[in-house]
Amino acid sequence: MKKSDLIREIARRKNLSLRRSQMVIDHLFQAMTEALARGEKIEIRGLGTFKIKKKPPRVVKDPRTGTEIFVKERYVPVFKMGKSIKGALNPKKDK
Repeated sequence: MKKSDLIREIARRKNLSLRRSQMVIDHLFQAMTEALARGEKIEIRGLGTFKIKKKPPRVVKDPRTGTEIFVKERYVPVFKMGKSIKGALNPKKDK
């Protein structure tokens, strides 16, 4: 599902205009981005948790040339899915 699909689905389900639905989604993503940039954890019950993880500096090899490259410290977003998503993706089978 792309962002445009999500906007259309929200508009359809809540009987909103596409413009209004897009505004809601844009503001949601902006608020989430700003919270992560401040180092805050985002917990959405029923969906999961977003947080930032610090990756230490390291030396890696370029697979084409074999030369070593220094990669600086960086921060990456991490998503941990909630129980409801895990259950939907991996339904329990009765034995």
